[in-house]
Amino acid sequence: MSKPTSTPARASRSRKPVLYGAGVVLAAALLGYASYRATAPDSTGSTASSPAADVTAEPDAGVYPELAKLARRDAGDKLAQGRADAPVVLIEYADFKCGYCGKFARDTEPALVKKYVENGTLRIEWRNFPIFGAESEAAARAAWAAGQQGRFWQFHAAAYAEGAKEKGFGEERLKELARQAGVADLARFARDVDSSAASAAVGKDQEQGYGIGATSTPSFLINGRPIAGAQPLETFTEVIEAAAKQARGTEDAKGGKDGGDGKAGKEAGSGEDGAERAK
Repeated sequence: MSKPTSTPARASRSRKPVLYGAGVVLAAALLGYASYRATAPDSTGSTASSPAADVTAEPDAGVYPELAKLARRDAGDKLAQGRADAPVVLIEYADFKCGYCGKFARDTEPALVKKYVENGTLRIEWRNFPIFGAESEAAARAAWAAGQQGRFWQFHAAAYAEGAKEKGFGEERLKELARQAGVADLARFARDVDSSAASAAVGKDQEQGYGIGATSTPSFLINGRPIAGAQPLETFTEVIEAAAKQARGTEDAKGGKDGGDGKAGKEAGSGEDGAERAK
């Protein structure tokens, strides 16, 4: 799987925020500041551990409707999990070479899946956001290719396993990860990795990430609310609960049904917070 040559999508990439609508500039500034807070050293020289997002009990605090519209809610999306009509959508912009992304994938995401995805409250949509060079982009294309055979989340788990990124994401390594993920047709996988469709899909996600002002990985949107860094589980729990509460209120006002049980309370998370920035 050789590295594709430059494509129009790749050549037209911009790191400047895109104006999706009124208020998105403020959201981009918030996400950029949160990204800085998540990686800024404190006075002792260690990475900041306070939450990058200011989480409050108000369900609509810090929510940008224009960003909420970025949720695709496509039932056929191979890089998503959870009901397409779930009341809460978490969009993750991440890089497979990002250590903090791996920490979120191993320590936090499984708990969110068990608690919220499985009961229909939450949908998780992945966006490839490679910011660490050629191997990052190759891994992103490989993940997309695995998804074409219904094995994206299995590839995701293999690529984010403890110590996986230290082995790199060269051609043979990506094939091995595909085998671990249970990708059935490895010849098709290799073709898909090098395809213009893979490059276009990754480029589209990356452009969207830069467009909302993301400068580090992982970065998240939860129903239009920006969060930067691998925050503690309790941060995600609080934001998801607030978003579910808001969604229930909206449905109640319309006379609709509740989109999730929303019974889960706050849980204490573990591990340090953070994000990784492109060098």
